[in-house]
Amino acid sequence: MADFAIRAVGLSKQYRIGQLLRRHDTLRDQISSAAKALVHGDLKRTPPEMIWALEDVSFEIDQGEIVGIIGRNGAGKTTLLRLLSRISEPTAGYADVRGRLRSLLEVGTGFHGELTGRENIYLNGAILGMRRTEVNRKFDEIVEFSGVEKFLDTPVKRYSSGMYVRLAFAVAAHLEPEILIVDEVLAVGDAAFQKRCLGKMETIGRSGRTVVFVSHSMPTVTRLCSRAILLDGGHVVADGPTESIVARYLQADLGTTARREWPEPGSRPGDDVARLRSVTVVGADGQPVEAADLREPVGIELAFDVISQREPITPMIAVYNEQGVHAFNALDPDPRWERPQPPGRYRSCAWIPGNLLNEGSYIVSVFLNTVGHGKTVKHVAATEIVSFQVADLGAGPSAKGTFGQPWGGVISPLLEWTIDTEGVETIRERSHL
Repeated sequence: MADFAIRAVGLSKQYRIGQLLRRHDTLRDQISSAAKALVHGDLKRTPPEMIWALEDVSFEIDQGEIVGIIGRNGAGKTTLLRLLSRISEPTAGYADVRGRLRSLLEVGTGFHGELTGRENIYLNGAILGMRRTEVNRKFDEIVEFSGVEKFLDTPVKRYSSGMYVRLAFAVAAHLEPEILIVDEVLAVGDAAFQKRCLGKMETIGRSGRTVVFVSHSMPTVTRLCSRAILLDGGHVVADGPTESIVARYLQADLGTTARREWPEPGSRPGDDVARLRSVTVVGADGQPVEAADLREPVGIELAFDVISQREPITPMIAVYNEQGVHAFNALDPDPRWERPQPPGRYRSCAWIPGNLLNEGSYIVSVFLNTVGHGKTVKHVAATEIVSFQVADLGAGPSAKGTFGQPWGGVISPLLEWTIDTEGVETIRERSHL
């Protein structure tokens, strides 16, 4: 096993909430209030309440790993990163960190507002234990990446939040710490900057440095991280390959999984015409998947029983994104479903082509219907029964091209483009006359 970069053992952090009911702005007010309280005996306190923001968290991160920390708001993600960064002291337990660590937990972490951008670059280099010559070697790259060259000798307290975070990320990414900790900072800044940040994060990962990354964007976590840790209520509830951990997080949030099966005949959805046995999300190889590359096809496989031959059965699916937007419906157009089929077990798979769905999470409802004569009879209506995610996991042509940041829309189709250069050539020819 590789040497660890970070090891947490029983890491815990407790906070006390509750304060005096009276609050005063000045020392004189506080002294006056305390004197009156002693005379009248009415000093009241809110009983202090103790909460565990993090409790008994243990894990190891090997050198060169890129690990995502995910969970709901309030799960303890930022508290964990603050403890790893030595910003806060743990109430119990400890964390060993091997190597130079740079944390970017909020806009401008580690910057001094009165110092200029130039001075803060050298200050951060010194904090990381780097010599001035090392910082000089990276200086031009940092400035170019951040795009704040014009304001380099201006105190950073006068920077906008976008300028602040661009310079902060540029310093963190280019001064080559062995360990980089990033907490949702990529949510700040415009699309062009976010794209550059994602590209730089991928480069850092390939260089063998350790990255701990917190984000609420599951496609981004799936794309960047090989491993994920799921926190809930200050505890580690899951730790493993990113795809399975993200799927577990989404399943808890959406209440669905990538496969649903009803082994007992009495529990199967349906009626005396047809009943559903299972629904499975499968990849191009036909194997169950929880996350698919946006370039690859993904299938929704239905296994069902036809019980009665008196009516034709048509399999159908409806797909929604995680915001509840109805993406599309699809039914099996095979002519066999236009007539009643013999009783037995059937399997039908709806294939969603690659380069159609955008990055994100999707929820699927399935139906077995009798369609015709202007009406639809639903024999099975299993709503929001399975879910899966689509992420930019591979390489090759896609509608996004080299655009690294997720973009809007339920679908992201790879369209065929045609280019007419005749007019351009005519203009060029005229320009030389």
